[in-house]
Amino acid sequence: MGTHQAANRRAWTGMAPGYAEAAERQWAATEPTWGTVGRLERELGLLGDVRGLDVLELGCGTAYWSAWLQRRGARPIGLDVTPAQLATAGRMQAAHGQRFPLLEADGEAIPLRNGCVDLVVSEYGASIWCDPHRWVAEAARVLRPGGRLAYLVNAWLAVLCQNEVGGVSDRLRRDWRTPRRIEWADDGSIEFQRPPGEWITLLRGCGFEVERLEHLLADPDAEVHGLWGDTPDWPRRWPPEEVWLARLRG
Repeated sequence: MGTHQAANRRAWTGMAPGYAEAAERQWAATEPTWGTVGRLERELGLLGDVRGLDVLELGCGTAYWSAWLQRRGARPIGLDVTPAQLATAGRMQAAHGQRFPLLEADGEAIPLRNGCVDLVVSEYGASIWCDPHRWVAEAARVLRPGGRLAYLVNAWLAVLCQNEVGGVSDRLRRDWRTPRRIEWADDGSIEFQRPPGEWITLLRGCGFEVERLEHLLADPDAEVHGLWGDTPDWPRRWPPEEVWLARLRG
């Protein structure tokens, strides 16, 4: 296991109890939502009809996205590097009467054969905690021709406005050349972020065609996630998150 994988596994082991509490609410939700702003999938229409699709969730955490997709007729597999997160996912499966595979593995080395899934989803999973050059290539490898990749990351504007502990302000805090590999001093985690132009280059280099880029804004009256607590108007004024949708060339 590489340096950032080990660091993130340690960090997420420590954070897992807090996310176990959130998992109760997320698994009980009646429909999928994207990001901390909670935008409804039925309003965005990013994934469409998933019935009958083989789906891989990369960096599934407590696997609430896999649960949502299974209820809509998909055949999901949840993959995560942190056993404590997968343990919560297993408890949620038992509590909600759902069952699908949960794999303890690195999103940069997926233990699945080539061309075995129709859709890869990552919402704040491998999409920011794994090296994008590796996880995107792995997503392309396991997708069937014409398969889709949907992933959520922090908007580059939000990254540039972050301070040293991750809070955001209405002022630029980083320059454009800021490292794409960000090491957080508070919990030791390591994430990867990049501007849109670099995402497009990477996706096309791995055989994808970009179909959509959705910038997520919070509704004016929405309750703001604790992540943005110091600047509650930020997600309403500027998009803190974005979802990329790409299709593997046939």
